[in-house]
Amino acid sequence: MTTAFMFPGQGSQSVGMGKALADRFPEARAVFDEVDAALGQELSATIFEGPEADLTATANAQPALMATSLAVVRVLQAHAGLDLATQAAFVAGHSLGEYSALAAAGALSIFDAARLLRLRGEAMQAAVPAGVGAMAALLGTDAEQAGAIAADAAEGDVCDVANDNGGGQVVLSGHAAAIDRAIALAKQRGVKRAVLLNVSAPFHCGLMRSAADKMQDALATVSMHPPVVPLFANRDGKPVSDVDSIRQSLVAQICGTVRWRDVVLTMAEAGVDDLVELGSGAVLCGLVKRITPGLRTISVGTPADIEAFAAARNSIQEH
Repeated sequence: MTTAFMFPGQGSQSVGMGKALADRFPEARAVFDEVDAALGQELSATIFEGPEADLTATANAQPALMATSLAVVRVLQAHAGLDLATQAAFVAGHSLGEYSALAAAGALSIFDAARLLRLRGEAMQAAVPAGVGAMAALLGTDAEQAGAIAADAAEGDVCDVANDNGGGQVVLSGHAAAIDRAIALAKQRGVKRAVLLNVSAPFHCGLMRSAADKMQDALATVSMHPPVVPLFANRDGKPVSDVDSIRQSLVAQICGTVRWRDVVLTMAEAGVDDLVELGSGAVLCGLVKRITPGLRTISVGTPADIEAFAAARNSIQEH
């Protein structure tokens, strides 16, 4: 049995996530305290109590999701015997989830991951004035058709494939006018649904260039170590362990496509048969089931999930 651990991205946040863990386990509370200290702000209060609009703000949502995922990791390490170096083959994360994955695998400190994600969120939000950009989800298509639609809809504007989530779900990002044209083209070309997304900025497209430049500068100076297991990168769906390559990959994913479908397929080809999602919600488990139904998935984000995970591991060890 080969296991990989995966970490959710923006959109998985919910008010109250991680609170039950923090209330019950001091290891979880310590993670939220560390993130609060790194940011000079009581982000934990926003995570646990809201308001939702504040938690959803990109500059808050990104470090908040990382904090919740790492709280789960620390509790599993303390109470379920989790050791990524010996019990995992790989880690992976969806967009900002790559930072969570790297922190879990010892490549980044929680303190540095929080500060990088705050900068990343602010830079992505500031890259494009409000109303200039947009994103749309195309349902019932693949990356090849979606890419053709994006190219035809661009007409001199930016219109890129932002996410290849698999299972027929592809997200486009770019100038608002180009996204409107892409939605119309998608309907003409038989795409099942084309839906404008309620997002604050057009992520993972060429309009994010200034954000990529800021992250390149920040990542160049942050302390980073080789992860204890390889990271399957969003940029190309391939495993990476070299620190310089990880830095390049984190910069590339700002403007590039999040190739989640490739990540999951390549992990399966590498022999992974269990994928464990750590943090808020089970969005990635749902995507995995649509990409490779044969893979086993489990999400761990609550005290009850911790207990079930520990019991399952104990049962395996006894047999």
